[in-house]
Amino acid sequence: MLGYFGPAGTFTHQALRTVTEEEAVAFASVREALDAVRQGDVTRAVVPIENSVEGGVSATLDELIAGAPLAIQGEIVIPVEFGIYAREGTELADVREVLTHGHAAAQCRDWLATNLPDAGVTEAGSTAGAAAEVARPDSRYDAAVCARVAGEMYGLRELAYQIEDNAGAVTRFVEVGRAGSVPPRTGADKTTLVAYMRQDHAGALLEILEQFAVRGVNLSRIESRPTKTTLGSYCFSIDCEGHLHDKRVAETLEGLHRVCPQVFFLGSYPRANQRRPDIAVGFSDGEFDAAAAWVASLSRRP
Repeated sequence: MLGYFGPAGTFTHQALRTVTEEEAVAFASVREALDAVRQGDVTRAVVPIENSVEGGVSATLDELIAGAPLAIQGEIVIPVEFGIYAREGTELADVREVLTHGHAAAQCRDWLATNLPDAGVTEAGSTAGAAAEVARPDSRYDAAVCARVAGEMYGLRELAYQIEDNAGAVTRFVEVGRAGSVPPRTGADKTTLVAYMRQDHAGALLEILEQFAVRGVNLSRIESRPTKTTLGSYCFSIDCEGHLHDKRVAETLEGLHRVCPQVFFLGSYPRANQRRPDIAVGFSDGEFDAAAAWVASLSRRP
């Protein structure tokens, strides 16, 4: 059985439905969803990890390495479109209190400021939860910013749609299971990891980045995260193009293991867009093999 960061009607729920139509368990937080995987209550969980407007989802980035090893087994990318929904009889001009998730509020900030300049905006645990609250007859909130599926689920009236400030915004979700075997490479893969600096000094981040650059591995995301030990101590959450079984990626991980005190490998998995990386001359598996064979041959010379 699968789990997901709920409740029903959220974008995470929508992402889950692209994977399966079977029954799934909703959890109130990313931590609860991932802990359920660790404890074996569900086999996998779908959680958000990155938004094209707001960046990484810190709860997911942190919780992936907070306990027993987990591994990302796939990714899902869906467009994010918001509407504003209210109880029957409510017009846009009547809205004085809006309820929504913090990310939704950020992504609709300009629209809300222009169209509802006098309305207060309160953050909820989820956009679907906001819709559920607004649907209550005695709710003090007049409207919710949420996905259309949530507005319809709770019988709310759509006052406006596609109110997001950045057309074409998407959110990326990952399907997470227990650490184990790595899915076979497809040629259009992504690898996620977290690398820690050995110490804070000039060039410390460069030492990490060089491991990718000198092996022709392109990064698709890098974010600093506090280690939660001392102020100014950070690790780096990284997505790179390629698979663990690609020689350039495997050697990159070897290099990171040498220069970093700790490296978390969080999985290699197919890319949602199925785009294959552009591999520069000198970095294909065949060229790595040829180079290794040449070095081995040197010791066999008469």
